[in-house]
Amino acid sequence: MFPKYDVIVVGAGHAGCEAAVAAANAGSKVLLVTMNMNTIAQMSCNPAMGGIAKGQIVREIDAMGGYSGIVTDLSMVQFRMLNRSKGPAMWSPRAQSDRMLFAAKWRQMLEQHPNVDFWQEMVSGLLVKQGRVGGVRTSMGLEIESKTVVLTNGTFLNGIIHIGEKKLGGGRAGEKAATGITEQLVNLGFESGRMKTGTPPRLDGRTIDYSKTEIQEGDEHIEGFSFLDIEKPKKQLPCHITYTNTKVHDILRSGFDKSPMFSGRISGSGPRYCPSIEDKIDRFAERDRHQLFIEPEGWDTVEIYVNGFSSSLPEDVQYKALLEIPGFEKVKMFRPGYAIEYDYFPPTQLANSLETNLVKGLFFAGQINGTTGYEEAACQGFMAGFNAHKAANEEEALVLTRDEAYIGVLIDDLINKGTKEPYRMFTSRAEFRLLLRQDNADLRLTPKAYELGMVSEERMARVKKKEEDISKIIDFVKSYSVAPELLESYLEGIESASMFQKMKLDKVLSRPNVSLHAMRSHLPVLDEFLKDFRSEHIETAEIDMKYEGYIQKEQEQVLKMRKLENFVLKESLDYSLLKSLSAEASEKLNRIKPKTLGQASRISGVSPSDISVLMVYLNR
Repeated sequence: MFPKYDVIVVGAGHAGCEAAVAAANAGSKVLLVTMNMNTIAQMSCNPAMGGIAKGQIVREIDAMGGYSGIVTDLSMVQFRMLNRSKGPAMWSPRAQSDRMLFAAKWRQMLEQHPNVDFWQEMVSGLLVKQGRVGGVRTSMGLEIESKTVVLTNGTFLNGIIHIGEKKLGGGRAGEKAATGITEQLVNLGFESGRMKTGTPPRLDGRTIDYSKTEIQEGDEHIEGFSFLDIEKPKKQLPCHITYTNTKVHDILRSGFDKSPMFSGRISGSGPRYCPSIEDKIDRFAERDRHQLFIEPEGWDTVEIYVNGFSSSLPEDVQYKALLEIPGFEKVKMFRPGYAIEYDYFPPTQLANSLETNLVKGLFFAGQINGTTGYEEAACQGFMAGFNAHKAANEEEALVLTRDEAYIGVLIDDLINKGTKEPYRMFTSRAEFRLLLRQDNADLRLTPKAYELGMVSEERMARVKKKEEDISKIIDFVKSYSVAPELLESYLEGIESASMFQKMKLDKVLSRPNVSLHAMRSHLPVLDEFLKDFRSEHIETAEIDMKYEGYIQKEQEQVLKMRKLENFVLKESLDYSLLKSLSAEASEKLNRIKPKTLGQASRISGVSPSDISVLMVYLNR
């Protein structure tokens, strides 16, 4: 009935979809197995992609040939570039998506791929022989063979939904949980744990009084996520902002005795940076209000997502509290918020390819690794899918380093430090964030992806053109001398010191608040020169010049870090024989088996003195 596949992907959420695409585009024959074909690429929580550091990840996926950026551009209802008031390392694209259109576009792109087959059923176990995966077993008892398997189970592994004192088995509202896989993996020697996440109630937008809320429009210029020219929407939907108050908090507190979180019925750790509303009013008792974002679910629906009001309190308590929020006085609720508890596997059990250490050919991606967020899941899926293809062909895995991509930071953090709470990406996690900007993801990653056969000639040609344009712009700006009188009024207007003699334009540009765009109206020569260049190419060139000194410092730090990566550690090395190592370092090094001294240095509990011991040993 089934051929033998190169890659089987279990689960069709954000991780599963990108895994299927990455393997299929590389040439593997892929089977995507999902419990429900109608929920492929479902946005289980908020209808948005991107955000702080997450937007950079989506652009990195796109730069390497993944589909998340394209689908987001095709389905967005609003776009904003966050943190524009801060430095460019912090600029992060974010889009509100049409939830149904997002899923429909993903399914359409997957179905159009000749290398992707589909099967709708629950996977209840894996086929494992002599430490190697050989396929999957389904709930109907079917055995489907493959060379590799990627598990992207999301919140479905033994999932339990909590609403007040009610407990329902499920991986998502209205969908059953997946059973059998955790039990088998534990029997194979894997360590598992429990995590928790939650979602807010959904409301009827027709019953909201928007006059009592603050409007939040999208950016006038939509930059989007994909480096391809995807047509952007001609109009955008606004979001709105409202706030809780002390009355809302008092009503919510009245339900705390029935809260699964406070009663101990939920044992899993919840997301630190996206806490439930009850968690917020408990942890920040001194605050008398919390901000809520009213987010539309799409072009053709009245359903509203209340970002910031995630809750697992009884539905009647949630509803009573909502009625006290400005704009929600007459609101109707479509469905209550809930918490979901599910199994995950500490990611220190993985190699940096996302292949498991215990079973060859088996890869984990997404929430099974303890992460939270669509973007974090999607990039893991993409890397696991491509590396499953490489493993199926007995080729070397693709590993991105911390100085190459946020994706590299995320995977390096997971496998070396592990996580005991849902891991979310932030710009602060990346030590080289000025090198890892959203505007240069294509320059960083597309050439590497092209060499590996992951992207088209068209994409590579675009990158070459961008590189050439940036070089021309920088050459012009560094060689052009500007007279003081031409910029006198401009500099005065931004309260910048006057020029007393001719100055190279790049020296003027290095001043705070000075931009090429603003200077164009004062310098006809500059305006004439720049008119044939794309705005995003001009922006990248400007950043490279303005932050040249800082970029150089980060590049020097990268070189120092790479020296440690040159010290290779053998997998057969028994660290317990090195008596000068601390007991904790010895135990963790033996468990994680780092590939290099650089990787060893980033393992939690391995101190600089332990690294010195290893260096002495290697030099012998």
